[in-house]
Amino acid sequence: MQEVSTFPELRSERFLLRQIQQSDLAAVFFGLSHPKVIAHYGIWYETELATQEQIDWYRCLEKDGSGMWWAICPLNRPEQLIGACGVYELDNYNRNADIGYWLLPAYWGQGVMLECLQEVLHHAFDCMNLHRIEAEVEVENIGSRKLLKKLGFEHEGRRRQVSWKRDRFVDLDYYGILNTHFRKMSIIADAQVIQT
Repeated sequence: MQEVSTFPELRSERFLLRQIQQSDLAAVFFGLSHPKVIAHYGIWYETELATQEQIDWYRCLEKDGSGMWWAICPLNRPEQLIGACGVYELDNYNRNADIGYWLLPAYWGQGVMLECLQEVLHHAFDCMNLHRIEAEVEVENIGSRKLLKKLGFEHEGRRRQVSWKRDRFVDLDYYGILNTHFRKMSIIADAQVIQT
């Protein structure tokens, strides 16, 4: 008998966010070995075989309840993974988690991650009952910093040379958003849609 998955699928106007499968290994490797993706990302892989560690990490998050990551796929091509996003380091007692994401460069500048992360934030706040979500971003990653601001995250500070990356220490900016702030922004956005 096959186990029934309870992994939540999310949908936006243009994208399906589904569970990452073993069959996504090649696509995850392509993303997490792409020089533009990993330029400001903390994880990278040199072989497809080594990328299995990342697939195992996604499964481990689900199994132990410490988070969940979604494959980002065009609605009309649900098998085509173009990026991934999710929450991890879930702290149920304090009701907070970290958020992370990556996207293939061919899809940059099209509002993909903004659209998908809005769905993830709704799910995290409404279904997972989180109070706070935070993100850490390399200072040089201007695109990611702008994305977080658009989503309503507030810059909370910078930790200097806190992370070792390949051959140097990097500074990380910290961002956070509270459930109440996200809900307030959603109400304002809904009101603006009704007025137009």
